[in-house]
Amino acid sequence: MAEKVLGIIGGSGLYDIEGVEVEEEVEVETPFGPPSDRFIVARYQDVKIVFLPRHGRGHRIPPSKINYRANIYGMKKLGARRVLSVSAVGSMKEEIRPGDIVVVDQFYDNTKFRVNTFFDEGLVGHIAFADPVCPQFSQVVSEAAGKVVERVHRGGTYICIEGPQFSTRAESNIYRSWGVDVIGMTNVPEVKLAREAGLCYSTMALATDYDCWREGEEDVTADMVVQTLKKNVANSKKIILEVARSLPDEFTCGCADSLKNAIMTSRELIPEELKKKLDLIVGEHL
Repeated sequence: MAEKVLGIIGGSGLYDIEGVEVEEEVEVETPFGPPSDRFIVARYQDVKIVFLPRHGRGHRIPPSKINYRANIYGMKKLGARRVLSVSAVGSMKEEIRPGDIVVVDQFYDNTKFRVNTFFDEGLVGHIAFADPVCPQFSQVVSEAAGKVVERVHRGGTYICIEGPQFSTRAESNIYRSWGVDVIGMTNVPEVKLAREAGLCYSTMALATDYDCWREGEEDVTADMVVQTLKKNVANSKKIILEVARSLPDEFTCGCADSLKNAIMTSRELIPEELKKKLDLIVGEHL
């Protein structure tokens, strides 16, 4: 039976959790350069937990400069099969209040400058992405969140913008007209790369504000986001422990087989150097 390994990508404040024993910090080398920071490897009961601060400790890296490929590659290299993203978002709907949790199931990519695939010139792959999160893992996350907080929204669309600026009022209202539920800056291309890497991925979105669309509401500021996030950290830690306790030995979701029949390039035409570079991601499918 494979070891249960849970990856957590989020803020630095999540990693000091009572009952979780930190074993080591690991600096992971990847073909794509350095990840955001050292990975913190810990143990909770029978689960190995691999933490990574998405923006680096001290929040040094802006959303557009995060090395998403290195982060996901590092997670897979350290054995994480399930990756939970803990992310601050703005609410785009009245019923999603600041402090609520949304376990999203869809994404709209409105970014402009990010590398969003492991595939490079010389190797072409097309994954199915209609349902971008792992349904079984997201169910575990939803149920875990429901044990800790009252207001959990199961399902919803996350629009990812480039940032680092917050939206204009016109942009915010246009996004609302598209029917999205929350807005953030970091989960794309993270979710796409996780699927290419064959990992089960789920997002626990923490609503911190109403963006800037809601009349009579104070416009979103970084200070507002930070203050609401601080209130949510304790709950997030409890939810992570519930997720770890609830992980089944196996999922039957098929996320691990995302690259099956997805590689289009003739095998004999793939450069050997590229095969070596991407062996961790695509090796078993070549």
